[in-house]
Amino acid sequence: MTIYNFSAGPAVLPKPVLERAQAELLDYNGSGMSVLEMSHRSKDFEAIIKGAEATLRELMAIPDNYKVLFLQGGASLEFTMIPLNFAKGKKAYYLAGGSWGKKAYTEAVKLSKTIAFEPILLGSTEDITYAELPTFDKNAIDPTAAYVHLTTNNTIEGTAVYTIPDTNGVPVIADMSSNILAARYNVEDFAMIYAGAQKNIGPAGVTVVIIRDDFLNDEPVLSSMLDYRIQADNESLYNTPPAYSIYISKLVFEWVKEIGGVDEMEKINREKSGLLYDYIDQSNFYTNPVRKKEERSVANIPFVSPSEELDAKFVKEATAAGFKNIKGHRSVGGMRASLYNAFPRQGVVELIEFMKQFAAEHA
Repeated sequence: MTIYNFSAGPAVLPKPVLERAQAELLDYNGSGMSVLEMSHRSKDFEAIIKGAEATLRELMAIPDNYKVLFLQGGASLEFTMIPLNFAKGKKAYYLAGGSWGKKAYTEAVKLSKTIAFEPILLGSTEDITYAELPTFDKNAIDPTAAYVHLTTNNTIEGTAVYTIPDTNGVPVIADMSSNILAARYNVEDFAMIYAGAQKNIGPAGVTVVIIRDDFLNDEPVLSSMLDYRIQADNESLYNTPPAYSIYISKLVFEWVKEIGGVDEMEKINREKSGLLYDYIDQSNFYTNPVRKKEERSVANIPFVSPSEELDAKFVKEATAAGFKNIKGHRSVGGMRASLYNAFPRQGVVELIEFMKQFAAEHA
C-alpha cells in the first residue's frame, strides 16, 4: 500500500533528497564522518551552509542587501524576537488572518508588558473563524510605526496572501513558514521574511530568516541569541547551528532548482491543488470553508463532510487506506490536505478517488 503523508508539518520531504541523505549519512563528501557528527566550524560544513544560502538566494532572487540567516527556535521564537529587536518605543501592527497571526500578536502583547512598545491589531477575522483574510484602511497606520506583521499562508484555515497590501510606507514582516518556495513573492516587498523549515524546506530545527541590512537593529537586545545583528554578524554561527537540518535544507533547495525553480514549483502547486479544489467545488458532499477563491492556499486545503460523525469516519477510513495525517487541526476539525512542494500529484488523484467512493457510500 502506498502511503501519502498529508501532514501540515513536519511534512513530506522529496524522495530524492531522502535517498541522497541516506547515501551520505555515514560518510559525507569523503570526510569519513556524517554531517550529524561534523564540526560546524569545519570546511565541509562551511560549504554546506554557504551552498544552502547561495541556492536559496538564487531561488527567491534575494538581493545582496539582504542577510540570510539559519536560526533556531522555530517561527514561534520569531514572534518574540521581532518586537524585541525592532519595536522598542514604537507602534507595531499585526494582521491576524489565522491562528498563527493571532499567536504572533499575542506574544507581542505579552512582551509589551516588559518592553515599552505598542502592539496594535490592525485587522482580524477571528469572528468568522478566519474564513477570509482581514482588510484595513492604510491611513489607519501610523507611518512612523516599526512594522506591519502578516502571515502569507494560514496553515490551519487554508487562506493565503498573494498580493502584499499597501501599509502606508511602513515596513512589512512576513511569516512565510508554510508557503515559502511554493509561490513567488518579491523579496524587496518585505523588510523581513521568516519561515520554519518543517513544511517546505526541511526537517524541524532550523528557521530561515531573510532580513534587509538597513532594517537590522542598531541597539543590542537582552540576549545575544535573540539579537538579529549579532546573528547576522556571526553568519548564523554565533553558537552551534542545527547543522543537519541546514544540510537537508540545502538538498531541498537544490531539488527545487532542478525542478525549475519557484515559478515552476508554483505552477505545479496550482495545478495540484486545483484538482482538489475543483472536485470539492462540484461536490454536493464536501465543502471548503474559504469564502474567496482568490484567497485559497495552494499548500493547505481544509474540507468537511456533512457532519462531524462522517468527518471522523472519513479520517479513520482514509488513514487505513494510506492517506496519513489527513485529520484537520484540532481547532477547526474536519480534514486537511497539506500539499506542500514535495507532495506528489498522484497522491491528490488517489485522494479524490477515495473521496468519491466515500461520498457515494454515505451521501
